[in-house]
This record gives sequence, structure tokens and C-alpha cells, in this order.
Amino acid sequence: MNFLLSAGEASGDTYGAQLVEALRQLAPEANFFGMGGEKMRAAGCDLLVHANEVAVVGLVEVLTHLPGIRRRFKHLVAEAAQCKPDAAVLIDFPDFNLRLARELHRLGIPVFYFVSPQVWAWRSGRVKQIKKYVRKMIVIFPFEQDFYKQHGVDVCYVGHPLAYAPAPQISREEFAAKYGLNAEKQWIALLPGSRKKEVRLNLPVILEAAALLRKQGTDFEYVLPVASTLDHEWLRAQLAASQLPIKLTDNARATLMHARAGVVASGTATVEAALAGTPFVVVYRLAPLTWLLGRRLVRLDTFAMPNLIAGSLIAGRKIVPELIQGGFTPETVVRELAKILPDGPAREQMLADIQQVQGLLRDRPDAGAPVARAAQEITDSLKKTAVYGRGRFNAS
Repeated sequence: MNFLLSAGEASGDTYGAQLVEALRQLAPEANFFGMGGEKMRAAGCDLLVHANEVAVVGLVEVLTHLPGIRRRFKHLVAEAAQCKPDAAVLIDFPDFNLRLARELHRLGIPVFYFVSPQVWAWRSGRVKQIKKYVRKMIVIFPFEQDFYKQHGVDVCYVGHPLAYAPAPQISREEFAAKYGLNAEKQWIALLPGSRKKEVRLNLPVILEAAALLRKQGTDFEYVLPVASTLDHEWLRAQLAASQLPIKLTDNARATLMHARAGVVASGTATVEAALAGTPFVVVYRLAPLTWLLGRRLVRLDTFAMPNLIAGSLIAGRKIVPELIQGGFTPETVVRELAKILPDGPAREQMLADIQQVQGLLRDRPDAGAPVARAAQEITDSLKKTAVYGRGRFNAS
């Protein structure tokens, strides 16, 4: 069998790599090609396009990179037309992948979508495209299933992959020794984003906030996990002007697990922070014009996924502070951190709220690993076609 996979972000690269392994369990002779990052490459996916080449943040920013993105898009479609994969699995990254879904559908290639675009939050009209071009939407948040059912989309809920990932088996002392940290000090995790543009917009303010904390006499160390879509040397260059004790790591979950608190860019990392059980502040900034144009399309007044999950129980509920655009300044970051760094009611309340969100994310403990369930959904659907008659799947 041949599978086309398409992922354009760090989280999608992780899920894509896991999906390659899960599909190979069900179809041992399967081949994989498409778009992704280093984790997908290491798992055995032949990358025709690297995610770094198309991962651009913002409406305005996309325009300047559009010729290159179009060129790579056409290359991927042309390869799909020539190879005619048995199925395509598109992972999040909607601006690229929904267009790809349309072209693949025209080629007669079954399209599965794993990790839903946030159509329930903004640009909800895209659900019509999904219904038309996607055979099955495989979602990772429980409230997404009802949304798609209401719109007549074939959907299944498998759970969030991060919620069922094993906790890192590294002690605080081992972690400190590995990355040159002082185990006696408190650490603050800094997660400025997984794409260069995000880092350029978020990291300077985060560093200013850390410098402000230091001026106040605090003695924290700062730990920054590097996303798989970023280059370590490039990131070190972004930190060159800072005099802060910042250590780079390769494991976001372990970093968050051992940190006292975190400053986390809005995105998948906020789910990871909640699952690590670490109090954190959500931050995000876009280019001014991108923010102005995009804000008109957003139907929600919250951006962080833990807040959206908590809000599915009690409308409007927020469990972590969100500092977005003009509200994201060094002073506001320090103000919010000051509430959750020391022991006290604010920290205890956030810890309790985070634990509740963890329970909502881990609501199917006996259903198997989400990525394995996604692979099973894909192969079960394909078994209904002529592919099944050619004996391409393991019995399961």
C-alpha cells in the first residue's frame, strides 16, 4: 500500500510519525510519502516537501511566501497524481491541507483528516469543504465530534495523542545533569512557538519578562524546549543578546513536568503544559495587520485549548490567563507569573483546574492509543473497498 501523509507543524510531525508506525502494524508492506518534519522522516516517510518550507504564520506573512508554497503544493499534487496512493491522511494545517484535500479528491484518492482544523472557532464555512472532500474526520477533542455530526460529516473521536503518551521517565536530578541546570533552583519553561515567525514575535517579549523578573531579585533558571521544526543554532542566535541563564532542551513534556511554571505560546504546547500538570501563562502575538484581519473572523473570545476544553463544561470558563497581542507585554507576563509561582490559593486553584482538564482529555482510558485507533479507523474504512480483496492488511 501507499499512503500520502501531510503535516505542516511540529505537533503534526509528531502525530504523523506515530501514524506511520501504527499503520505499518496493520499494513506491514506500506510505503509512506508526502510532507512532514524530521520525526516523520525518521519513521520512514519519504519527504517530498519539508514542513519547514511551508510553515508560515499569519495571513499577511503567507502572501510573501505564497510562490514557494504554491510550488511545493503543486509538486505534492503531481506526485500524488503519478503514484495514486491508496489513501491520504492530512494532519491539521488547514490552509494547506484543505486545498490538498480538494485536489486529492479530484484524483479519486480517499482522504482522511486527522486532528481537526478549528472550524468551530473561526471560518466555519470550511466544514462544507470537509464534508465534500474528506471521507472521514478523525478528531482528538470530545466536543468536536458533536460539531461534525451536526454538519453531517462522517466523524470519529479517538482521544488526544498527548493525553495517553507515557510520562517522561527522567528525574529532576537527571534532567538537570543532562542540560546543565541547577536542581536546587526553580525553573521556568519558555515555549515561544514551533515556527520561526512565531518565535520572532513571541520570544523577545518573553525574554524581556524574564529579565524583569531577574531585576526583581528572583533567581530562576530558564529552560526552552526546541520544537522539531526549529534549528538549535538558529534559536541560539535569537538568544544571543540575552544575558539570562537559558538552557535549550529536546523534550517539551519533561521540561514542563520539572518546571515551576511556564510561559507558553498558544497552540498544542498549551495542551502539553496542562497534561504535564504545570501552572502556566498563555501568550501570543501576530503581525498587527494579520491580527486586525484575522480577529474579525474568530467567533470565540478565548484561544488556549485548555480554556476551550474547560469552557465546554461551563461556558466562558478560563483556567489559565491569556495574554494576546496588545495584552502581551513583559509587565503582564510578570504579573501573571507572580500569581502562580509561589504557593498559595491562585496556584492551587490552577493546579486543580488543570487536573480537571486532564480528566476530560483522558476520558477513554480503555480505548487504546489514539493514534493506533486512528490507524484502525483508516484501515477499516479502506477494507470496505477493493483494497481489502487484495489482502493488504493484517488480520485484526
